[in-house]
Amino acid sequence: MPLEMPSLHDWLFALGQFFQTGGWVLYPILLIAILMFILITERLLYRLVSYPKQKRATLAQVKQEPTTGRRLAVLCDLDLALKKQFSLIKTLITLCPLVGLLGTVTGMIQVFDSLALYGTGNPRLMAAGVASATFPTMTGMAVAVAGLLFHNRLFRWSTAEQYQLLLLRSPQEGEPSCVSA
Repeated sequence: MPLEMPSLHDWLFALGQFFQTGGWVLYPILLIAILMFILITERLLYRLVSYPKQKRATLAQVKQEPTTGRRLAVLCDLDLALKKQFSLIKTLITLCPLVGLLGTVTGMIQVFDSLALYGTGNPRLMAAGVASATFPTMTGMAVAVAGLLFHNRLFRWSTAEQYQLLLLRSPQEGEPSCVSA
């Protein structure tokens, strides 16, 4: 018997339950995740589409430049393009678990409020509250881990390309270099 795919209604219901369980903090985590993956997608598209063309054009321009300063300027432009967006992506990755912890703190405050109101006689109520309070942290960590996997892969590629540019540049002693080794 083949497995049936859930309907759109089922997906939306499950998504609604997900956000209801985690509370209001999941919405900022969602916005951070969307922005982070937009930036990661931009870096992927740059790597696969724009960078090969830009590298060929830069290498051709470097061969034509007569002075070392102009060659360095051309290589520095390419180096800056390689580094673009990585610090913002890393900041968003760091922000996800912190926003999740904010959700856990606010959820625990709600648990303590319910304990003050209803007493400690209902352990199920307390356990459900603690479980829903830790949900935002788990979500923030999951988003951060996914973003970190993509970031590390793209950053390693960018660093390898920067080393290739460094080898192309091979500055003489005392000359400036824009490529950070």
